Amino acid sequence: MTESDNAVQNDPSCRDDHDPQSLPVAAAWERIRTELQPVRGVEQVAVRQALGRILAGAVHSTVDVPGHDNAAMDGYALRGQDLPAEDARDFRCVRTVLAGAPPGAELGPGECVRIMTGAPIPPGADTVVMQENVRADGDRVEVRAGEAPGQHVRAAGEDLARGSRVFAPGTRVGPAELGMLGSLGLVEVPVYRRLRVAFFSTGDELRTAGSSLEPGQIYDSNRYTLFAMLQRLGVEATDMGVVGDDPAALETAFTDAASFADAIITSGGVSVGEADFVKEQLARLGQVGFWKLAMRPGRPLAFGTIGQARFFGLPGNPVSVVATWYQFVQPALRRLMGENPQPPTTFRVRAAADLRKRPGRTEFQRGILRRDEHGELAVTTTGGQGSGMLHSVSLANCFIVLPHDAGNVTAGDYVEVQPFEGVCP
Repeated sequence: MTESDNAVQNDPSCRDDHDPQSLPVAAAWERIRTELQPVRGVEQVAVRQALGRILAGAVHSTVDVPGHDNAAMDGYALRGQDLPAEDARDFRCVRTVLAGAPPGAELGPGECVRIMTGAPIPPGADTVVMQENVRADGDRVEVRAGEAPGQHVRAAGEDLARGSRVFAPGTRVGPAELGMLGSLGLVEVPVYRRLRVAFFSTGDELRTAGSSLEPGQIYDSNRYTLFAMLQRLGVEATDMGVVGDDPAALETAFTDAASFADAIITSGGVSVGEADFVKEQLARLGQVGFWKLAMRPGRPLAFGTIGQARFFGLPGNPVSVVATWYQFVQPALRRLMGENPQPPTTFRVRAAADLRKRPGRTEFQRGILRRDEHGELAVTTTGGQGSGMLHSVSLANCFIVLPHDAGNVTAGDYVEVQPFEGVCP
C-alpha cells in the first residue's frame, strides 16, 4: 500500500464531526470560481429561442424606447404654459389622438387634444391632464388649477436611449429580457452554446426504477434529482445511468463522458470506504482540486478535471446531493455557461426552536419559513437532519445557514435563511 493509499484510509469519513483539513465553504467556492471560464462557442438564435440562454455579447438599443413622447394615461394633452394658476380655464379640443396614430398639427394657445395612453404627444404639447380631472362638454374642456406642467408624459428614450447598453454579456434571458429584446425589434441575438453535462450514479447497491430490489439494494434517486436540476438550468444533459463499484467500469464511464462533456457530475463513491473508487480514478485520469469540505451535509465533495471536462463528485446521500448542488455545482455550471452568478439571497429571521450545531463547519439545515402568530417571519427545521432524508427537502422551502464557527442556536435567536427561490435560476 502506498503512502497516498494510507492517507486516504486514515482520512476522516463524512460521518466524523470535525476535520481541521476540510476546506471552508467560502474558500472552496472561491477556488472553483477562479478556475472556471465560460465555454467557447457562440451561436446566433432567434429571439424567441433565446429564453433561458446566456447572452454572449452586449446588446445595445437600436432605437429610443419609447420612440416618441407619449401619454402615460388617458386624458387631454395641452401646453403646460396654458395651465391655470388658479380657478379654471376652458380649452378647445381640436381632435382625438389614438395610440398608433400620427400626432397631427401643432397645438396653439388654449387648444388641447383628447389623447389615449401610449398615443404620441402632438407638437407644442408637453402635458397630459387625466380625464377624471376635467369637465368636458362637446369640444369645450374645463381644466382646474392644480395640474403640473410636464405631468403624465413619457419622454422619448426615457426607458432606453438609442445606442445605450441594454444587457451585458453573461445575462440570462428571462421573460422580461425577452420582452426587452422584442421591444428593440431584434430578430437574432448571440448566445453561448449550451453546456454539455454528463452525469451518473455509482454504487452496486443502486437499481433503476422499474426493477425489483434484492436485500441491501435501493432505488437510485440522485439521478432524478440531478436530471431535474440540469433540465431547469437549461443545459444539454446526458444521463449515463448507474455505474457499479468497479474501477474498470468507472474508468470507461469517465473516459466516455470526458470525450464530449464540458462537465461531469457523479453521485457516490467520494468518501473513504473500501469500494469508493471515484476519487481514486479521478486522481489517476485527471486532477483533484479538493475533496473535503467543512460543510454539513455534503462534506465529501470532489472537484477537479478529467481531460477538458470539469468534474464534480457529489456525495451519495440524497440530501447532500441537493445541498452541494445549490451551493457549488449550480453556480459553477452557470459560470461555465457564461453567467456571473451572484451569491444567493439570504436574510435574517428568528429561529422558532432550538437548533443543534457544532463549531467547525457550515451547516445547511432544511427549514420551513413561515409567519408566526404575530405575522413575523420565523423559521423551524423540517425535523431530522440526516443526509439520507430526501423527504425533508420536499417539506422545506429554505436552508437555515449556520456559519462555520457558530454553535447551538436558542429559540428566538436570529439565523440566516436562504430561500430555495434564491438559489434557483
